[in-house]
Amino acid sequence: MISPTTTLDPRFSDPSATPTSWGDTCQVLETAGVFWITTVRVDGRPHVTPLVAVWFDGALHFCTGPTEQKARNLESNRQVVLTTGCNQWGEGLDVVVEGEAVRITDEERLTHLAAAWRTKWDGQWIFEARDGSFHHPEGGEAWVFSVAPSTVLAFGKGTFSHTRHRF
Repeated sequence: MISPTTTLDPRFSDPSATPTSWGDTCQVLETAGVFWITTVRVDGRPHVTPLVAVWFDGALHFCTGPTEQKARNLESNRQVVLTTGCNQWGEGLDVVVEGEAVRITDEERLTHLAAAWRTKWDGQWIFEARDGSFHHPEGGEAWVFSVAPSTVLAFGKGTFSHTRHRF
């Protein structure tokens, strides 16, 4: 992955703030248990929902059933925002990933991603990669999407900072 250009926005940062490093931002992306995804419906209204995601190979990956609202939204507009962080005001780091969701159908890549899901959640999320999708052992198909970030925002709390990582 190409290293981003990192800048601190002083308009929204404490005078003593420093930019959040790309490494610290990646740590949040790698370890987050829940993300919130925002997609856009055909009529322009936003749709926001929680989901699990995996930071793998320089991109954020998520899955969804083919009939779910977010999958239907992505058919007409692939631009998404994924957010994660903590709900504390005085500490922590919130991260926002902006980019385009691209469906992954390559069996080899899906197999690697299924392993990443299994590893991240200690075997709680088990998928088989076949026919261009994830399949759950108890039934059900899930499409897998990759979001290579165009911009990542990191919002430090306590000493408030607004960092932009641009690719």
